[in-house]
Amino acid sequence: MSGVLATLQSLVRSSSRASWRRDGYLELEDYGALGDGRSVVLSGADGSIDWWCVPNLDSPPLFDRLLDPEEGGRFTITPDDAFEVERCYLPDSNVLQTIFTTANGRARLTESLNSGTAGRLPWAELARRVEGLEGRVSFSVEMRPGRRANGASPYHSQIGKHAVFHVGSVLGLFLHTDGFAARPADEAIKGILTIAQGQREVLAIVAGEGEPLVVPSLADIDDRIDVSDSEWRAWASRVEYDGEHRSAFIRSVLALKLLLYSPSGAIAAAATTSVPEGISGPKNYDYRYAWIRDAGYTIKAFLTAGAHAEAKAAFTWLLKRLDEQGTRVCYTLGGERVPGVTEIEVPGYRQSQPVRIGNVATDQHQHGIYGDIFETASCFVACGNILDPASAEQLSHLADACADAWRKKDAGIWELEERQHYTMSKISCWQALARAVELADEGQLPTTCRDRWARERDRIADWIEENCWSEGRQAFVFYPGSDKLDASLALAVRFGFDGRDKLEKTLDAIDAELGAGPYHYRYSGVAAEEGCFIACTFWMVEARALLGQRDRAEKAFIAVSHALDRGVGIMTEMADPKTGAFLGNLPQGLSHLAHVMALDVLSHRDAC
Repeated sequence: MSGVLATLQSLVRSSSRASWRRDGYLELEDYGALGDGRSVVLSGADGSIDWWCVPNLDSPPLFDRLLDPEEGGRFTITPDDAFEVERCYLPDSNVLQTIFTTANGRARLTESLNSGTAGRLPWAELARRVEGLEGRVSFSVEMRPGRRANGASPYHSQIGKHAVFHVGSVLGLFLHTDGFAARPADEAIKGILTIAQGQREVLAIVAGEGEPLVVPSLADIDDRIDVSDSEWRAWASRVEYDGEHRSAFIRSVLALKLLLYSPSGAIAAAATTSVPEGISGPKNYDYRYAWIRDAGYTIKAFLTAGAHAEAKAAFTWLLKRLDEQGTRVCYTLGGERVPGVTEIEVPGYRQSQPVRIGNVATDQHQHGIYGDIFETASCFVACGNILDPASAEQLSHLADACADAWRKKDAGIWELEERQHYTMSKISCWQALARAVELADEGQLPTTCRDRWARERDRIADWIEENCWSEGRQAFVFYPGSDKLDASLALAVRFGFDGRDKLEKTLDAIDAELGAGPYHYRYSGVAAEEGCFIACTFWMVEARALLGQRDRAEKAFIAVSHALDRGVGIMTEMADPKTGAFLGNLPQGLSHLAHVMALDVLSHRDAC
């Protein structure tokens, strides 16, 4: 297997500062992600932090150069001269290391969104340590708060001996050791930092919103970089995986951990908004919310990795949302209804418009939520856990709702505007009722409606066989009467849907029509609008392996691994099959969890 998503990956490039950014933008694969269980930072390979929502994942961004290259907020520590970069995460950690080499010297940048020995800090603390390794390296430093799409005008004030910056209701400090000196200004703090061999400097931001601001010492901040690294390594050491690709497995599980919003237990789909699925196209969405589908799949991935505390927190959050808000497609990280879409007046990544906050999926219905919730409950129980009576009753009512609703059209797994009898949606309803029956037989659910669930399960299977199979295509089609294909049908193998021969033929048809190099498009007809969906390829790998086609599965896995071997192990939602460029929001939970599940199946381990 290639080195994809391993703990040591390097970008090695010699270039001028300007040539790193085409039209002001970095390639998405040039970003690494930092996190503290509350928010996520995107740090570019040229030393520029281009995205950070403070204090939470779904807060307005303090740094937004990702979407506004000229006027967006950023925190840069970039060599003045042409430089080469070697970059990697520290082993089994979400602490990021970058080594810059210029004609005059080498320096190491170590970055962390810090935590403490007791877990997440009650404030946001972004720490950047710069160390001289050889000779001298001169860096240009700029800390420029964002303007919230011109909705806030940043300014500084002197409070005691501290220069405090204000952006709306966010209050922050830019702290640094004596080797860097600059005077604060409202728009930005700028200066030069020259690092000699053996020299060590720390630059940091401490921030909060609507709360008193803690002023830690730089020595403590510096120490917490190592504490954070130690805590990440301790957590990763408990990950259960005994396959040959442990480093790759852990890298994806660590990426998923970044998306777990610890104040509530919610799992964000991604850490960004409006990064386009196709450059210059309109498919730019806000993924800083918790989808039932993504949460369910991620919980399963956490259980697979033995991260039972994270899985339990996320599952409890999911059940509480169902009780409070009903069966919505997605929720805010705090558990509320996702707001409708608002467009923001910033240029967007590579001028891709519109830039959005909010998501239209909040008002959709997708039958897939039934299958996702019951698959999560089934996996939770299969790992030796027990459902409480209130949760069991709630799930029982959900099974009743599924038994009544499955004949209706819905928006489907891909959240499409056209409501249809999507085949995958019907399979998800079959999956929900199949798991409900199994849970009832195990004593985890009330058995009052067990026989009714079983009868509806069988009716759904018969309906799919009668209406969704195409003899001409030799495949299950997107929806009855269509000749289109849907790559998500690969998940039917994981769900245990009957019909091995037909599922194998469906996979072959998907490969033939939706395959593009090592990747796959989501469904027929989208190649002109977006890139290939990374998770779909891993779902295909998993399905092949589950069907006993191990050689084909491993060959496909190696191919996509080589294609993804472009950065430090952070995956986006999509990739351009022609150029290899990453597309879509990042880090993308669905891509990483599909990678985890594919690796798990290839290792011959059980689901738990």
